[in-house]
Amino acid sequence: MGAVAAAAVISLVGLALRSSWLAFVGLAIAIAIAAAFALTLIVTERRRHEVAEEELAAESSFLESLVESMGSIASAHDSEEVLERTRREAKQLFGAKAAVLPPGAEPHAPGAVVLPLRTRDEEIGLLELTRSHPLDREELARASLLADFATRTIENTRLLAEAQVREAEQARLSDQLITAEQDERRRLALFLHDGPVQSLSGISLMLDAVIDSLEGERLDEANRILRSALARHRDTIRSLRDLSFQIEPVVLRDQGFGPAVRAFSEQVALANQIQIDLDIDAADGLGENARVGLYQIIREAVNHAIHRGPPTRISIRVAEAEDGSVEALISDDGAGERRRATFDAIEERARSLSGSMLVEAGQDGGTSVRVVVPSYVAHPA
Repeated sequence: MGAVAAAAVISLVGLALRSSWLAFVGLAIAIAIAAAFALTLIVTERRRHEVAEEELAAESSFLESLVESMGSIASAHDSEEVLERTRREAKQLFGAKAAVLPPGAEPHAPGAVVLPLRTRDEEIGLLELTRSHPLDREELARASLLADFATRTIENTRLLAEAQVREAEQARLSDQLITAEQDERRRLALFLHDGPVQSLSGISLMLDAVIDSLEGERLDEANRILRSALARHRDTIRSLRDLSFQIEPVVLRDQGFGPAVRAFSEQVALANQIQIDLDIDAADGLGENARVGLYQIIREAVNHAIHRGPPTRISIRVAEAEDGSVEALISDDGAGERRRATFDAIEERARSLSGSMLVEAGQDGGTSVRVVVPSYVAHPA
C-alpha cells in the first residue's frame, strides 16, 4: 500500500510540473503495484480456502471413521469383546499402539495417554495409547469420547445379559407356578371326588334306605340310618369348611393377619399334636396384598414341614426391620428338606411380593424358611 501511495505521489508531482511522462510513469507504477497486490491476495486467499477444505475433509473423514468404530464396538455381545474392539479401533483411529490394562495398572510406556474405562462406580480397565508424537487436544477429546462410548456399551451389554437371565428365570418360575397351580387343582379335584362327593353319594343312598325303612314301618332301622347319615353329613360340612379355610380363611379378610394365622396354627397343632410358637404382632400394619401373600407363604411352609416330619415344634415369627421391610421366619425341628424344588412355589409367591426367600438348615436339624418383603410392598402408601 505504501508503494502504491508513493507511485501516486510521483504521478501527482508530474502533473504539477506539467511533466506528462513523469505522471504517466507514476500512474503505471501504482497500477502495477496494485495489480500485483490484488493477485497476491487472491492466491493467498485461495490457498487458505484449500487448506481449510483439506482440514474439514480430514476431520469429516476422521469423524466418519469414529462413527464406524462406535458401530463396531456397539455390535459386540459381551464386555471382553467390547474391550478388544475398542483397543483395535483406537489403534486404527489414532495410529498408535493401543492396549487395555486392568484397573489400577501402571502405563507400559512413558508419555502414554491413559484413559479410564469406568461404569458408574466400577473401574473396568484402562485404555493406553502410545505413539511417537503426542496426541493433540482434539485427538485427546476424541479418544475420551471413544472410551466413554465403550464403557456405556459395556454397561448396556451387562444390563441386557441381566435382563435375559431375569427373563429366563421368570419364565422358569412362571412355568413352575403354573405346574403348582395345576397340581393344586388336581389335588382339590381328587379331594372333592374322594371325600365330599363320595360322602354325599353315600348320604343319598342312606336317605333312600331311610325312606324304604319308613315305608316298611321299620322305624328303629330308619332312625339308626338317619342318625348315621346326619353324622356323615356333619363330617362332610367340616371337611368342606376346612378346605375353604385353607384356600382363603374368612377370618383373614374380616379380622386380619394375626387372627387368621392363630386360627390356622391352632387347627394344625390340634390335628398333628405339635406345638406352634407365634410372634406375629409386627404384622398388624401390613398392607392387604402383603397380608394375603405372607399368610399363603406361612401356610405352605407349615404344610411342607408337616409332610416332611412331622416336626414336634414349629416357630412362626414376623418382624419389621429398621428400613421398613418385613421378615417372616418359619422354623421347624422336623426332618431336613433336601429337594430345593419343594420351595419353588413359596419362592414364586415371595417374588410376587417383590421379596426374596432363603432356605436354611435349622440348628436343631430342621428347616428355616426366611422371606423378606420390601417396605413399599409391606406398607404401601
